[in-house]
Amino acid sequence: MGTGRDAAVVFWGAPKGAENVAWRGGGTAHLGATREANKPICSGLRSPPRALLWTERRAPGSRPGGGAGPARGGAERGRAEAQRRRQRGELCSPGMAPGKPGKSAGASEDPSVTLFREYLRIDTVHPKPDYDAAIQFLERVGTDLGLASQKVEVCEGRVVLVLTWLGTNPRLRSILLNSHTDVVPVFEEHWTYPPFEAVKDSQGNIYARGAQDMKCISIQYLEAIRRLKAEGKCFARTIHLTFVPDEEVGGHKGMEMFVQRPEFRALNVGFALDEGLASPSDTFSVFYGEKSPWWIKVKCMGSPGHGSRFISNTAAEKMHKVITSFLAFRESEKQRLKSDTRLTLGDVTSLNLTMLEGGVSFNVVPSEMAAGFDIRIPPTVDLKAFEKQVASWCQAAGDGVTYEFHQKCMDQHITSTEESDPWWKAFSGVCRDLKLQLKLEIFPAATDSRYIRAAGHPAIGFSPMNRTPVLLHDHNEFLNEDVFLRGIDIYAHLLPALASVPPLPAEG
Repeated sequence: MGTGRDAAVVFWGAPKGAENVAWRGGGTAHLGATREANKPICSGLRSPPRALLWTERRAPGSRPGGGAGPARGGAERGRAEAQRRRQRGELCSPGMAPGKPGKSAGASEDPSVTLFREYLRIDTVHPKPDYDAAIQFLERVGTDLGLASQKVEVCEGRVVLVLTWLGTNPRLRSILLNSHTDVVPVFEEHWTYPPFEAVKDSQGNIYARGAQDMKCISIQYLEAIRRLKAEGKCFARTIHLTFVPDEEVGGHKGMEMFVQRPEFRALNVGFALDEGLASPSDTFSVFYGEKSPWWIKVKCMGSPGHGSRFISNTAAEKMHKVITSFLAFRESEKQRLKSDTRLTLGDVTSLNLTMLEGGVSFNVVPSEMAAGFDIRIPPTVDLKAFEKQVASWCQAAGDGVTYEFHQKCMDQHITSTEESDPWWKAFSGVCRDLKLQLKLEIFPAATDSRYIRAAGHPAIGFSPMNRTPVLLHDHNEFLNEDVFLRGIDIYAHLLPALASVPPLPAEG
């Protein structure tokens, strides 16, 4: 996730991307370190290609390879046959290395996969995401499913799409299925296949920006609802799907503004699902809280002078002390994580020096230097005490040292994972029935869930992608089609349980 300005585009999230900082200016760009071993990815950020959109003419509400509206006999038969093959174990497990390009689509491809790949071809990459095309696509699918549609413009050019499956008792609090439509930039020269063509290789791996983060989840929500409606199911609680912009640049013109609007309050949210992370192991990661992101800029003022002299009280000396204090703390947290196998990245405070500023010439001692730090703080940490620690580091560096916040999240809400909680009981019960191994974690970076929790609603971050390498924001992002289809199966079990949670005491 990140935030954008004219001078810079900053994308953050670890491992939901490595703390990646792409600076633009003067026709050059440089990317920060990857999450592995702090190795540079590359320099010279290229402009991402525009989307390769499907050009097939279709009637409104039609699906690729099928007719308009609900007449989807061939598609439904293909989907049912693919599901039977998965249950018989005839479909392959996901490959971890690129195979040869497979067929782009055909009679043998599950229609849900075809729809997923169509969505991936819509170019919603920053800094100029084609949100209109994404909204039109999702509206078309919603119409196909018979879902009510509402568009909320939270600010100029930023629209939240809400699709609604009305429950039999709309007075009960609803289930919110959230996903974002934007994706982060790519370095196309490092991709095996073009990142906006959704190529599927011979192993069933679908390569595209957004394959994991998080266009897969959007389509899995929709296809699970398609299956449930086809089975004639209906539930007491209303289910809302929200498709929000700008999550990858901080959500400030997306979910953060949306939760403050009357249209969001009218959704009457009781429980929300949002994105999580892939898991390379058999387990599924479930995130019940997030770190608080702090972006701090420290400024050091000192005596200037000629570069040939030993000037006293320089900005550089003070900055050296500041950086030493900050990075010593970073090392202590790194060692704490390394020495305790029970801890995850979400349990410790991560801190990285991400920017340095200062100097006008080689032979001039600068009077001012500045450093930027990206800090992610777990909800178990006392934030007021931590800020006092930051202040003490700056004070110890000498006079003329100040700090300012460019982002300061103070919300530390977490979602209950106690079996006594009705929402968690419904969620975890389905996972037990499906024999899914869950790993409860604090999300190591930030998602739109933090805004939902801050508005007072429980939210779980969950992406049903196990046995899958974590490739969010990385080169060659892919998702195997069988993992994708299995995710639809999982949501098709989760949604009935959540939407059937009995009335809560507060609901009368």
